[in-house]
Amino acid sequence: MNVKLSRTPNRQFVLRELKDYLMIALSMVIYGIGWTLFLLPNDITTGGVPGIASIVYFGTKLPVQYTYFAINAILLLLALKILGFKFTIKTIFAVFTLTAFLAIIQKFTPEEPLLQDQPFMACLLGATFCGSAIGLALSYNGSTGGTDIIAAIINKYRDVSLGTVVRMCDMVIITSSYFVLQDWEKVIYGYVTLYVSSFVLDQIVNGNHQSVQFFIISKHHEEIARHITKDMHRGVTILNGTGFYTGNDVKMLFVLAKKRESNYIFRLIKDIDPNAFVTQSNVKGVYGEGFDHIKVK
Repeated sequence: MNVKLSRTPNRQFVLRELKDYLMIALSMVIYGIGWTLFLLPNDITTGGVPGIASIVYFGTKLPVQYTYFAINAILLLLALKILGFKFTIKTIFAVFTLTAFLAIIQKFTPEEPLLQDQPFMACLLGATFCGSAIGLALSYNGSTGGTDIIAAIINKYRDVSLGTVVRMCDMVIITSSYFVLQDWEKVIYGYVTLYVSSFVLDQIVNGNHQSVQFFIISKHHEEIARHITKDMHRGVTILNGTGFYTGNDVKMLFVLAKKRESNYIFRLIKDIDPNAFVTQSNVKGVYGEGFDHIKVK
């Protein structure tokens, strides 16, 4: 029995880590597609280190992967000290994956840019791909590097939106692209890319961290509470109540959980007591063990 219990957490840990690396790799592929197929060929500057690499490419034709990798090598040393080994090792994996993929995809990029006569559509599509990729990577403890690292560092100590930090860091980078492109229209497309990618980033990251609260009234409240505690490792608070119409004493369960866990809780309640009275509502922030850390200035 002891052997079985000791193996289960290890297996769960390995599977969870494997899932993280697979999702980070997928996010890098998505980012590479958005950057090299839609933005770069149409002279549209993105933010962060990719934006700096793009500017260098526009001015010197130096392949973007070289500049991207060199700058990130410096930032990763900073992340290793502040964000810890776990975050950094996954970011290193992400940087290497994206660098390798950039070299591959540029060999197969068509000479005629996609949406060459529709730069606005290229801007929207590229920004959507890039924003989704960054949000996906951050959700699985990874990062594409660059200003994502800076955003993660600030977010660790301050309750500031990741997208806001990225926008602030990237405004200067996108504006400076004018000195190379000499075209304000391209700079404006860069601003649009920045806004769309930041918006998509916030939607993905905040969606993954959104929490919900449940109030559950059931004759089988003890069994429901036991399963929520045992199966989901979520705390349950039992509140005493009295029905106004019947005058009967009732037990009410109060549960806080991640939004992605809602379906599991509903299935659990339905299996135990299909007639249970349940309310669910979104909460703006939950801080404490099992949720977010309290961040104050």
